[in-house]
Amino acid sequence: MKGCFTALITPFQGNSVDYEGLNRLVSFQIKYGITGLLAVGTTGESPTLSWEEHNNVVKTVTNQTMGKAICIAGTGSNNTKEALAATRHAVAAGADAVLLVDPYYNGPSSLEIRKEYIEPVAKANPGVQIIPYIIPGRTGAQLLPEDLAMLAQTYDNVRTVKEATGNLENMARTRTCCGPDFSILSGDDGITCTMMTDSKIMASGVISVYSNVFPQAVSRMVQLLAEGDHEKANALADALSPLFELVTVKTTETTSFGQVTCKAKNPLGVKTLMAILGMSPGQCRQPLGKLTKNGLETLLAAARQVYANDASLFNPVEEFFNVTAETRLTDPQYWEGLCYDSYQ
Repeated sequence: MKGCFTALITPFQGNSVDYEGLNRLVSFQIKYGITGLLAVGTTGESPTLSWEEHNNVVKTVTNQTMGKAICIAGTGSNNTKEALAATRHAVAAGADAVLLVDPYYNGPSSLEIRKEYIEPVAKANPGVQIIPYIIPGRTGAQLLPEDLAMLAQTYDNVRTVKEATGNLENMARTRTCCGPDFSILSGDDGITCTMMTDSKIMASGVISVYSNVFPQAVSRMVQLLAEGDHEKANALADALSPLFELVTVKTTETTSFGQVTCKAKNPLGVKTLMAILGMSPGQCRQPLGKLTKNGLETLLAAARQVYANDASLFNPVEEFFNVTAETRLTDPQYWEGLCYDSYQ
């Protein structure tokens, strides 16, 4: 599997999934050339969706992408029984592939992840691609390259991995173990260029967070890298880098007890930017909430820098949602209520 895939956010209206808004966001992605969409990954706030909502979102996205873009369904869990049921539904709905995040909190070993999690799903669904998603910083568990290679040897439908370890040596080991025909997809916007141009890794694309806002630009970057035009690809990556580096919005906050570090993790940053730009994503579901004032200013500064680097990057958003990006990024009325009043 190769290309640029968007880890699609799930829009909410109040406490309900906004299916009309979801269809609009999918249309936006397809119009501006995305290879495919990941429905209900962790960027789509899968941990806070009921399984009924989860399945409805998958069905909505597969219906709209069929024949137009690839649909990957997030069906991972820390419960194999749930992962099997979710995968069964996604396959019936028409998903082209499923993404299985490493089981979080209960923390199985790599051996257990292979034998008790990925294998049962791959064996039960031979006609669909199974994509392990390795992100130990969020899950506390990790499928190792050696176990991934054993899966690929045994199951023809395990031919791709989403790699978000941030560890280039681990990625190179994956390439060594899994061979030249195995697909490594970047799970980190900021190092996609490195992963695709490093001869020891040779990633084939990205499952991107910020392509929610910039599908045309991130898709073009990946296309240029695949074509070997590293200079133009790196220029695009440099222009987008202030936001690529801000998937987690990290700030230092002052409290009556001293200073603390606040880490507002994905998808809070991208969803807040989408709200500022008039893309109507709704707020995140609890326990995610809002950025701090410092966090909002950090996000706005990064977005303004991207605009200064290349204003045309915002053209698709402006055309599709009928907004003016510069106004949205400079007029306080457009970010009212998007941050906490204070850290206290």
